[in-house]
Amino acid sequence: MLPYRGEAANNDLMTDFNALIQPDNGQDARTIEIVTVGGFADWLATQPAQVRAAAIAQRFEGEARNFAILQEPVSENWRAVLCVADSAKLDLWALAKAADLLPEGNYRLAGAEAGDAMLGWLLAHYRFDEYRSEIKQRGARVLLTTEPGRIEAAVVNAQATALVRDLVNRPAADMGPEQLEAEASRIAKAHKAELRVTKGDALETGYPLIHGVGKAAARDYAPRLIEVEWGDERHPRIALVGKGVCFDSGGLDLKPAAGMRLMKKDMGGAAHALALAEAIMKARLPVRLHLLVAAVENAVSGNAMRPGDILNSRAGITVEIDNTDAEGRLVLADALTKAVEDKAELIINFATLTGAARTALGPELPAMFANDDALAGALLGAADAVADPVWRMPLWKPYSEMLDSDIADTANSGGAFAGAITAALFLQKFVPDSTPWAHFDTYAWRGSAKPGRPKGGEALGLRAVFRYLTDRYPVR
Repeated sequence: MLPYRGEAANNDLMTDFNALIQPDNGQDARTIEIVTVGGFADWLATQPAQVRAAAIAQRFEGEARNFAILQEPVSENWRAVLCVADSAKLDLWALAKAADLLPEGNYRLAGAEAGDAMLGWLLAHYRFDEYRSEIKQRGARVLLTTEPGRIEAAVVNAQATALVRDLVNRPAADMGPEQLEAEASRIAKAHKAELRVTKGDALETGYPLIHGVGKAAARDYAPRLIEVEWGDERHPRIALVGKGVCFDSGGLDLKPAAGMRLMKKDMGGAAHALALAEAIMKARLPVRLHLLVAAVENAVSGNAMRPGDILNSRAGITVEIDNTDAEGRLVLADALTKAVEDKAELIINFATLTGAARTALGPELPAMFANDDALAGALLGAADAVADPVWRMPLWKPYSEMLDSDIADTANSGGAFAGAITAALFLQKFVPDSTPWAHFDTYAWRGSAKPGRPKGGEALGLRAVFRYLTDRYPVR
């Protein structure tokens, strides 16, 4: 097994992030001149002929986020010129392309403050090279800023995003339940939190749905419930729950090859929950945090759960297995039940739960379900504030009948229609209406690259929830 990024000194992006944005104390630096799209033509007209010629040669034509490197007249020095939509407030990704492609060195902006674009600058440096035999070393591009008070928040968000990407990108052979436990243990030790892991006979007795899904896996991939508790017990108790299906074959209702190819990412919900939990700890939010990760592999063997089997749950609700490929909601159900038992005042879960959500909203827009309108509205507002969009979907109660079973309290699958909604309605059975709860059905993957957003594992919805929590539980 290859080392975790945090254990490999030559591949530790967390350390790099801290060095990539520095307070501007007059250090030597190249200039990035900021020009608006609307003002580009006027700017170009004022430039010397050689500068205009260089801009034309680089096809620098005033499109937002594009840049050119231009030689200073009668000098060996050069500057970068970057076009943006609004120089008064740079968008999140305004600097990402420049940060990715500029030569190494120090840079300062002329004509704008980085603001929200600090995060895009940081994430443009992200690489996942753990499995490459040769790594092309690239020097750092360091941004100097006159807003030092914003650096820490940008770094925390970048580290959380990078952790999600790292965990999701690793193949299932190196990212099973044991490795999710190791990541939780790392976080707990770093922040003096309590780690609890339930597996074996205790899991079978106490969390029968988690055990039922994961029991077919090889011993090295044995199912478990991973819990981390952190914070002052006098503070409000909140729970983060993550679906940690480290590989999803579909079980006996086997996925086709095309559907199985990316199922290393089916622990993306756990990755989001782990990364968000660590961000909360780093920010020292005044909460009593309860992290729960249901970690399993949905494998095929002689003792795998079958279509038609009936499993009990920790809540005492019996579940008929309509489809063994609807397993994520099962492991979440037991974890949600534990969060409710421990009297969380707020529960948020993340899961790569349904293809139906992707069909409805596409890969970049997580579906968000909530049993509380005020909670949903605040989450949507936070998502807009940090450019991490989510879309509220309905908990449409009439569709609950799709989950009816002839012989058990409920079935685990509602059939072909409204799959994201029926999955959410199944989860809602395990959370009382009196407990505010939000469920994020996220893709955790990017199928094509953009500046600052490489193809592969991706955090989608994480920053929105972190912003909501920092607003709701401000540090005094």
